[in-house]
This record gives sequence, structure tokens and C-alpha cells, in this order.
Amino acid sequence: MTAAEDVKPVENKAEEAAVVAQKEVEPAMVSEQKVESPEKKPIAAGDHADEKPVEGNADGRQSIDETKKLSAPSFKEESNFLSDLSETERNALNELKSMVEQAIHRNELIVEPLQEESEAPQEAKASEAEIVAIGEAEKREATPQEAKEGEVAPQEEKEGVATPREAKERDAASGEAKEGKAVADNEKKDENHNPQMVDEDICLWGVPLLPSKNLDTTNVVLLKFLRARDFKVNEALEMLKKTIRWRKNSQIDSLTEEELQSGLEGAAYMNGVDREGHPVCYNVYGVFEDKDLYQKVFGSEEKCEQFFKWRLQVMEKGIKQLDFKPGGISSILQIIDLKNAPGPSRKEMRNAISKAVNLLQDNYPEFVSRNIFINVPFWYYAFKLSPFLTQRTKSKLVFARPAKVTETLLRYIPAENIPIQYGGLKREKDEVFSVGEDVVSDIVIKAGSTENVEIRAPKVGDTIIWDITVLGWEVNYKEEFVPTDEGSYTIIIQKSKKISSQEEPVRNSFRVTEPGKVVLSIENNSYWKKRALYRSKVLIPSP
Repeated sequence: MTAAEDVKPVENKAEEAAVVAQKEVEPAMVSEQKVESPEKKPIAAGDHADEKPVEGNADGRQSIDETKKLSAPSFKEESNFLSDLSETERNALNELKSMVEQAIHRNELIVEPLQEESEAPQEAKASEAEIVAIGEAEKREATPQEAKEGEVAPQEEKEGVATPREAKERDAASGEAKEGKAVADNEKKDENHNPQMVDEDICLWGVPLLPSKNLDTTNVVLLKFLRARDFKVNEALEMLKKTIRWRKNSQIDSLTEEELQSGLEGAAYMNGVDREGHPVCYNVYGVFEDKDLYQKVFGSEEKCEQFFKWRLQVMEKGIKQLDFKPGGISSILQIIDLKNAPGPSRKEMRNAISKAVNLLQDNYPEFVSRNIFINVPFWYYAFKLSPFLTQRTKSKLVFARPAKVTETLLRYIPAENIPIQYGGLKREKDEVFSVGEDVVSDIVIKAGSTENVEIRAPKVGDTIIWDITVLGWEVNYKEEFVPTDEGSYTIIIQKSKKISSQEEPVRNSFRVTEPGKVVLSIENNSYWKKRALYRSKVLIPSP
């Protein structure tokens, strides 16, 4: 086997994975419009170079400087304020609103129009038969003339051939039938357009769609469909109609109340918000490495249908957290974790996920602000470089190798909202720290140096508790209590140990027996700087 032949399987695998990955991308990435977001200044290497040990108490704690947070440099969602729209966009929105208003009053959003196409072949056959009959009649009219020239005309007509009089009678009957059919069709249309059947309170995701109600939230929803179809009004209206009819036929509005199959809670779930307030949805494909769960979910068409319903239920629950007012948060951040994910050769899973993504793509336009792929294997990058992706689509995609997961997520999500399994500080059902109330601080440890985090103990009898994580770890870490009295002994809380890159954040506590401070020491012996995130809290005992 030649070297070129040896490479082909890998290339094919990457190409196949790229196709699968394309379908896992955010559903609403059709429009090519792109708005550049201003970049925030990243944390510089020397920001903490000349600082003294960081005080971790409530008075001296240094919180992360908002201007230094790593931010996403690529995509920014378009504004939903009418004043921010271009003239072309405003005209398209007004045109769509007019068409939606008319469609609602004609009851065409939910009820599909009469199918006249199926009747066309029958009408065509009738017309063809009439033409044949008329031709035969013309031949019969010419027969007496031919008889005068010596030919004998038959006295009786052959069975099944129409005379001129019969042809005329047939034409008249056909005209009456068509007229009667037209009246019946009009009556059916009138039934469909009966004002008593019109639902002027029709809603989508809880937002009224009737434009004459003059609600800003209606504009936001309609703009989603316009942007998904590059502001092509007719296509946007058609997409809206199909979405509403699909939701009605599939009973999507009641889906959130259903009790669906268990065992998938870890496959996709909503957890926290990003720096801009978008709800975050985690999609963890590695759970399907379990063969029993794989068969339970993808073992048959019926089981796959349950999977679709479950995934749509997760989406609907996420949408309930959104705000459709202009300036509100009306989209979701998607995290796609590919760690231990079954490869593209698992056909059942690939087809099911592809179908689920197509459902989301067709019926949830512009509902994803960004897709972040984490723990990405090397062959997945073939998708990132794929030439068939639009610039708008590429601007919404972020890829992170296993060693860069926490660092990448921190660009978009605050540490207190990142689950501990991804290097953040968020723990399930945490009764100690609260998001938004307990400040997370950071410190940079330069290559070949040691930095200390000091947490002062205010009172004897209090308990100090802290969380700390180092991005990428691979450092030596220890914890001590240093008394204020120089005659007292230092208490080792955690002796020095090497922490690997796979370790989760550390949480520990210490009950104060005398005045002093807790000192967390981080020794960085690598050639690269490290960044640590931490927070602490004093628990006062009950009287």
C-alpha cells in the first residue's frame, strides 16, 4: 500500500465527519449579514507582574477586571430595534407584517389552502375528451356532402360516437358542471375564511403574531424568520406558515408538560447563562458511548421518534427563558461536547441527530447565538475549513481542543456559570456560593514563579470556605493557615502536591481557631504563564 492510499481512509473519515458536523451546526445561519463586535482587551501577561500577594478577604479581594475579560471577537447578534434596521430591512418587515395580517384574517397560517393541483389532471382529461368528441362531430357533419358524391352514409350512428347535437349538449352540461364546481370551491373557501374561525390571538412561543396589535415582540419574532431567509419576504412567510402548521400537528405547545423517556438528562440540558445573558445548552454526545443507552435511544424508529420529542422538549424549555422584547435575550448559546462521542460510523445516531437538527433548523430560526464545539478530535477540523460554509456560519462557530476547553469557555461564560467538569466553579445544588453574589477573582502566575492567594480570617470560630482552579493546572499547590501571632505554628491544611491538567477545581474549608489567614500557594514550574480563578466566603456559626 502506498502512502497516498494509506491516507485516504483518514481523509474520508474527516470528510464524512464534516458532513455530519455541518448538520449539527446552529439551525439559523442562512443570512450572510455579519456585524463585527468590538473586541475587549485580553488579559496581558504582565498585568500581575509587580503585584503583591492577592488579598482574598471581602475588603481586599480583587475581582476580575471586566475590561480584561476574554471576549468573542467574531459574531454579534443584529439589533431588533426598528431604528437600527436598514431601510431595506424595515421595508421587508413591513411587507411581511402586511402579509401575516392578511394570512391570519384569511385563516391561512394554520389552515392549508385548497389543493387545486390534484384536480387539474381530471380537468385536462375532460377537455381532451371534449376535443375528440367535437372532432368526431365535425366528421359527421361532412358525411351528407360525401353521400351526394355517390357514397352511402350510414343511417345509424355507431355506438359510443357523439352526434353534433349530442356534442353541443355535452358542452353545455360540462359548462354547467364546471360552474357548479366553482361555486362549491368558493363555498369551501368561504368556510375557510369565515371570520368566526379566525384566531386573532394566534401566538408563537408565547408572542402574539397579529401585527395590528402593534407589539414589539411580534417584530422580533418576524425578524427571526426574515433573517433566516435573508430578508426574502415570501420565503420567510412560507417558513412561518410551515412552522405554525408543524407545531399544531405535532402538538409542540404541550410538549414541555409531557413526561418523556429517562436516561437522557445528561445528553442535553440547560445550565446557566453566558456573559451576555444567553441561556447555555450543553449537548454531550459522549453519553451515547454506553451501548445500552445507545440501543435504548436509537434501537428502533419508534425510539428515535421519542428522541426527537425529547430534544425538542429541551429546546422549548430553553426558549421559555428568553425575552422577545427589542434588546432582550432571544437566542441560546450551544455547547457541543465531543469527548468520547461515537464516531460518524454509528449510522443510527448520525441519522437521528441529523433529523433532529433539521427539525430545529426548519422551525427555530435564529435561536442560536453561537455554537462552541469542545473536546474536538483532530479530524473534526476538516469541517471548520470546509469551503461550503458561509462567512456568517463560520463566524458563529468556535472549536476547542481538549487542552483549551476551559480557556475557550471563559471567553463567553463567566467562571461561576461554567460547570466544574469543564474547569469552572459551578456545582450542582451549591448551597455555599451564589451566582452573581460571590465574586470570582483571578491571578496570573508567571512562568517559573510562585503566587499566593491570602484569605484573612476575621473571627475565631468562623469557617472559611474557598474554590480555586488553575487553567490547565500542571502546577504545585498547597494550603496553609498562618496565625497572626508569630509564636504560633503554621497549620498545613493541604500539603504541596502536583495537580494534573485533568483535575477539577478544588473546594476546601478551614475552621478558624485563632486570628490569622489562609494562604493558597501556586508554584508554576512550566515555561508558560498560568491563570488561576478563585473565590472565598466566611461562614458564621449559628448562635
